[in-house]
Amino acid sequence: MSRRSLCYILALAGILLFPFTSPAPLVYRAGEGWSYEPVGGAKWQRTRAKDQFDVAKEAFDKKDYGLAAKASRRTVKVWPLSDYAPKAQYILARSYDLQNKSERAFKEYQNLIEKYPKAEAYAEVLERQFYISNQFLAGRWFKLWGYIPFFPSMDKTVDMYDKVIRNGPYSQVAPQAQMNIGKAREKQKDYFMAVKAYERAADRYHDQKGVAADAVFKAGMAYYKQALEAEYDQSVSGNAIATFSDFITMFPNDPRITEADKIITKLKTEQARGATTIAKYYEKRNEYEGAVIYYNEAIARDPESKFAADAKKKIDQLKPKVGAQQARRVKQEEQRAKDFEKEKRK
Repeated sequence: MSRRSLCYILALAGILLFPFTSPAPLVYRAGEGWSYEPVGGAKWQRTRAKDQFDVAKEAFDKKDYGLAAKASRRTVKVWPLSDYAPKAQYILARSYDLQNKSERAFKEYQNLIEKYPKAEAYAEVLERQFYISNQFLAGRWFKLWGYIPFFPSMDKTVDMYDKVIRNGPYSQVAPQAQMNIGKAREKQKDYFMAVKAYERAADRYHDQKGVAADAVFKAGMAYYKQALEAEYDQSVSGNAIATFSDFITMFPNDPRITEADKIITKLKTEQARGATTIAKYYEKRNEYEGAVIYYNEAIARDPESKFAADAKKKIDQLKPKVGAQQARRVKQEEQRAKDFEKEKRK
């Protein structure tokens, strides 16, 4: 037998022959989870809902949030229909919140709303859920198994805001929660979903002029950002222009009107540039009719731009070539018709 094996055997024998008591044994209770129970500490479990709630309330007031969470959780678990259960559920959520365990706090606030929708703290709970959601929108990391910081997630953040809105669609925080869904989607660069979120805000809260104006403007900005990333995609640029035009029409006194006008002008100029680029492609291939079509589009997109001025000159230069191509095409068609007749007579 090796010396290492002998050491292992002696260590194991020592543990078995001389057991010791943990200063803070880990105890598991069904429905309550694991918890540390200090030796000689005061027992916190009670046999009546009121007494158990009093333990939770006293611990919470003393800022002993760990004990407050245990006692309040047991109140809700053992006496879910008692008058003390809603208050205990609130203390449970607040205890997690004040321990900076934001995900758990959000979940317990949600349990409060779903289990006890008539709770007195309903409006406050919505605001606290909204505040927690904002933390994750700002980049706070979600935790793996509730303990290990793992990653930020805009999808999970959107899910939080969705719950806030479902809990109180016309609450004080709901309009901004809907707007923040758009902001979360923009962080993902999912501009299509961002626009949808802003449009939903504008539609649902149309009676709140400030929210509606902000939603329409930000929808236009989301389209604009998408157009920039797509190298001024013509269809997306068109959507941006249409949205900003609606914004100008609906909210003529908004201070962002000038900015919207500038963006529209810029997008139209880029549309003209894009049409000019396509026209030049057709021109190089000697497809003069196609080139003229896109030069005309450049003029229509932004008549005052330098692209429109260049397009007019190009059209004048290409007119004879277009005429010649059309004449050749007519002759070719006539020749085909003659050849067909000859074949028929044979």
